[in-house]
Amino acid sequence: MREAQVECIDDSYFDRALNPANEERNLIAVLEGLGRLPSSFDVASLLPLLQHSSVNIRLLAIKNIGKLRPTNHLPALIEFANNEKATLVRREAVSTIGRMRTEAAIPALVNFLHDPDAKVVLQATRALVTFKKQKQVEDAMLSLLDHPNELVQAAIKKELGEKNNGKDTTHSQSPDFLKNLFVQGDVREVLKSIPDESVHLTFTSPPYYNARDYTIYKSYDEYLEFLVSVFKEVHRITKEGRFFVLNTSPVIVPRMSRSHSSTRYLIPYDIHPRLTKIGWDFIEDIVWIKPDPSAKNRNGGFFQHRKPLGYKANSVSESVIVYRKHTDKLIDWNMRQYPEEIIEASKVQGDYEKTNVWKIAPSNDKVHPATFPKKLAARVIQFYSFKNDLIFDPFAGTGTVGQAALNSERYFLLAEQELSYIQRARELFEKQEFFGDIPLKMCSSNQIPHESENA
Repeated sequence: MREAQVECIDDSYFDRALNPANEERNLIAVLEGLGRLPSSFDVASLLPLLQHSSVNIRLLAIKNIGKLRPTNHLPALIEFANNEKATLVRREAVSTIGRMRTEAAIPALVNFLHDPDAKVVLQATRALVTFKKQKQVEDAMLSLLDHPNELVQAAIKKELGEKNNGKDTTHSQSPDFLKNLFVQGDVREVLKSIPDESVHLTFTSPPYYNARDYTIYKSYDEYLEFLVSVFKEVHRITKEGRFFVLNTSPVIVPRMSRSHSSTRYLIPYDIHPRLTKIGWDFIEDIVWIKPDPSAKNRNGGFFQHRKPLGYKANSVSESVIVYRKHTDKLIDWNMRQYPEEIIEASKVQGDYEKTNVWKIAPSNDKVHPATFPKKLAARVIQFYSFKNDLIFDPFAGTGTVGQAALNSERYFLLAEQELSYIQRARELFEKQEFFGDIPLKMCSSNQIPHESENA
């Protein structure tokens, strides 16, 4: 019901239409149709519906009351919020009280900070921000720094901490000595020479645990800890609020003999909690789907005998998990750090994948046994960076990420330990045009130039 329609209807209409004795479906239809209410609307006609037996009606009634912020009914609304049992309705009631922005609501809102429902606490926190300079309110909010819910903790830290949402002139920049640099060596040694907050995006596919042609680790835990040590440093060198995209998949460790079982490790799920502990916030789970013929056939035995328990699925998917370096700032802040011409030039053109299922064929290389396709790297780079950004791959292989970065007018920083892969990468880079007139630089980990030398 539009505002103009509401204004021309007399009060007796609402007395009839909002009578709690009416059928539930009719009440819901009226409440959903009220739309934007004029300031002259009498909230008193909605108050009896707060006692209705229907949760849906109580929810719609409190939502409509919240549109008008009726401070004269504050005591009744506080009593309602305190006694309401339905979770969604309680949250909406606290939100309604908060939207009034009246100091008279402070004691009630402070009490709601101790509610067992974390979302009620968040609603009360949002409302109290208006009054956070008052010592009573500040003390109450500070008491929530140790709240068991991580969202409440983050909200309090954000509201009471120092907020700097202005321009960071270094955010869109990266050190010149790191641009188009390919380093041979243990990535842990390479990372020691990279300054804090130098990189805009990291995209990588780490070596699989004890897979062929890769380092053999003493245990799966040691392998995970190795990855953690690398990705902790990646967190350090990543710009505030920027992205880290990790491509992994389950891995099978072959059995010793036919009398033993093979072992499968679910790497994406095992590494995830370790990454969030470092300070990476989970953003997206993308599933990379490869064509059926590209999968290794694990169904030979089952195809013959068809016996239950013996089925094994052919794996055609890998996980592409998107993380963001934790920050209190929104994505919009990151975008505002760039000149308008760079933002415009970096926009993704044409059709794009709208789902989290990406169907991309794998690639092959005569040297590297497990390269990922340049199309996958290009898509990640275009979605999660701007032109001129610095893109890092700590397990670069034959340099696919670097090639995709150049094609997208970004710079690259690559690290790889295996000499044969680096030699193959050199061959491939000879066919590339280098962006920004900065040529390919190759060195070992102990030869990385320092920023002072570059200046």
